[in-house]
Amino acid sequence: MSVLGNVVRSGVGRRRVQTLVIGLATMMAVAASVLGGSLLVVSGAPFDDAFAKQHGAHLSVQFDGGKVGAAQLSKSKDAEGVSSAAGPFRTATVTPRSDGAGPGWPMTVVGRGDPGRDVDEVALLDGRWPTHSGEIVLSANSSLFPTIGMTLAFPDLSGGPTLTVVGVARSVTQTADAWVVPSQMPALTAPGSGGYQMLYRFTDAGTAAQITAGGKAVTESLPPGTAVGEQSWLTVKKTAERDTALYVPFLIAFGALGLVMSALVVGNVVASAVGTGTRRIGILKAVGFTPAQVVRAYVGQALIPAAVGTALGVLAGHLLAVPVLAEAEEVYGTSSLTIAPWVDLAVVAGVLGLVAATAWASAWRAGRLRTVDALAVGRTASAGRGRWAARLAGRLPLPQPVALGLARPFARPARALAMGTAVLFGAIAVTFTVGMGASLGEVMKAKAHAAADVVVPVPSPDFGPQGPVPEKQPRADPAQVAAAIEANSGTGKYYRAATTRATVSGVTGITDVIAFTGDASWGGYTMVSGRWIDEPGEAVVPTQFLAATGTRIGDTVTLNGLAEPVTVRIVGDVLDPRNDGMQVFTDAATLAAAHPDLTETSHHIAVTSGTDVTGYVDALNKDLAPLGVSARAGGLDAGGDMVVTLNALSSILTLILVAVAALGVLNGVLLDTRERVREIGVHKALGMTPRQTIAMVLTSVVVTGLAAGALGVPLGVALHGWVIPAMGDSAGLRLPDSVIAVYHGAELFPLALGGLLIATLGALLPAGWAARARTATALRTE
Repeated sequence: MSVLGNVVRSGVGRRRVQTLVIGLATMMAVAASVLGGSLLVVSGAPFDDAFAKQHGAHLSVQFDGGKVGAAQLSKSKDAEGVSSAAGPFRTATVTPRSDGAGPGWPMTVVGRGDPGRDVDEVALLDGRWPTHSGEIVLSANSSLFPTIGMTLAFPDLSGGPTLTVVGVARSVTQTADAWVVPSQMPALTAPGSGGYQMLYRFTDAGTAAQITAGGKAVTESLPPGTAVGEQSWLTVKKTAERDTALYVPFLIAFGALGLVMSALVVGNVVASAVGTGTRRIGILKAVGFTPAQVVRAYVGQALIPAAVGTALGVLAGHLLAVPVLAEAEEVYGTSSLTIAPWVDLAVVAGVLGLVAATAWASAWRAGRLRTVDALAVGRTASAGRGRWAARLAGRLPLPQPVALGLARPFARPARALAMGTAVLFGAIAVTFTVGMGASLGEVMKAKAHAAADVVVPVPSPDFGPQGPVPEKQPRADPAQVAAAIEANSGTGKYYRAATTRATVSGVTGITDVIAFTGDASWGGYTMVSGRWIDEPGEAVVPTQFLAATGTRIGDTVTLNGLAEPVTVRIVGDVLDPRNDGMQVFTDAATLAAAHPDLTETSHHIAVTSGTDVTGYVDALNKDLAPLGVSARAGGLDAGGDMVVTLNALSSILTLILVAVAALGVLNGVLLDTRERVREIGVHKALGMTPRQTIAMVLTSVVVTGLAAGALGVPLGVALHGWVIPAMGDSAGLRLPDSVIAVYHGAELFPLALGGLLIATLGALLPAGWAARARTATALRTE
């Protein structure tokens, strides 16, 4: 090994604390950057690849078959901006039963003679395409569990047709739940229902405005009101990327914090090493080291732990990305979806380049020092620096060790600033993480709608084929349950909720329709915009529903799959992330004709003021026991794997940042106490006890910790105010103020003290070392 290599190796081994600090800081920065960058790059890769391969439709439009004919729709293929089109295909909304199970969920069936080629080529995943009547291909995204050979019956249709599943397929733009040959469609279409589907590709379709313009072009020659629904490929793409894109904003925030902290820590460590090793630098130059070699020695001492931290960070980033990427693989059937190598290379090169540049800038002073000056300079700070602070602290009614400690940051202002900045980033991370946990909790509260004091959950209706049902279980009569609740003296506000399933014109998949009896506005439904329902025919929907259907408040949508189509007008936007936001909340009277036998799924009660909830539940359950149901305190449960993952990931990254900040303080205080060894020995000789020594060292970081905490809290709140709405936008959610404004005055003060706590934790070990130092040994130290 060369002489320069020996100097680098000995420096790394001698400065173990500094080595650990640099390694941890770079590991955290690299892990967050690799994870965030990779998810940003690959989140849309499965969809983009499948869309290009299958020539996905830029726009699918559902038309009312009673207002327009196939010949008229065919002419829309020649509209301006259309590069290619497929259709018209007959469509119908049907409700199948599978192999003797209960009623299934509504589904959209399309009649196509083949999988297509130029527009929306349907990819067969298993089996084959139907060749004659009596056969059906199910979408892999269908509400039914697709199995080759299973039989689907349609007893609600004339003639009770029965179809056999012969294949499983996937449309990248989700244009249908199932496909049959065109000759099968008349048997699946009830009188007065059914429609047509057209699929379009445009010459320009990269923005929502271009898609809107294309939609106007293909419908302008058709009678008004013929298009009853449409779906843009951009909406499907955003939904596909939603789960992975959700992580990106907060990972970018943590990655930026980690990168800045890495640069700060490296610069501080190298500058401190230069400042405390001035005599060593002079010796190196005296034995023949050039200025460039001295600088390279200090840069190498920073790059070695940074390289180890970078390697561990890349590994951690890959491990954290595995579950998220696996979910994307499952959605699109993609195999071996991995992190792009160039992302790793870019992050590694960027972080190591930043470390090298920061270390070089800090070590440059070492190269410029003259050999004679370096050999003559000692380690003691300028005698006059910070005396004004010491005099001021001495006048305060405080013990002398405390006063000495409070004045210390002013003797080494650059070092105190470096420690304070490290604590500042730790305080920002803690404040942000606390706020994010509170915001996610508000989202979960909105998801649970848990404002009720008491809930009577009723067994849910049999929504679909879940396997053979051995015995039909009797259901409680909703009217009898309601009578028992209303008869209880402690009942205050009360409403009932019933759930059914439907489809929405122009959009595939199932939409939950929740119908209320009574005023449910108090039940924990968080409004984003608009208002709550006031009368039958009105509905509130989540933001994702508006995006998926291309509607806004004031528009109408048609619900299919019931006894008859139901048209509702959207009057409000409600926060609810369940079922990807595909939900419609309305009054039970809205569905009276289309679904007269709605089964109440839950009863929600707010007890009167002063009523004991436990006693109320016990009394109510005595009346409900003969009906086969029971009440329980509290609202409905709402868990969330995504929330658990986000909280766990943010907590891990925050702990690493706090550890780095504390180690940065430890490094600064350790250097400070080593410089003051002789001074501490003098204090001990004059009677300072070990406890007083610890107090002096700990109070030397009090001003730094309090200032950093006081500044870190508002910066953390500001970071939260930027990241949380960005995460909501990534998930297709518009978040109300109640989700963003989660900080309260009572919480901000303890958070501000978090900076002091981080600084104190970092100073504990050096304080203990100073307290244990023998007086004679300290006095002999130069």
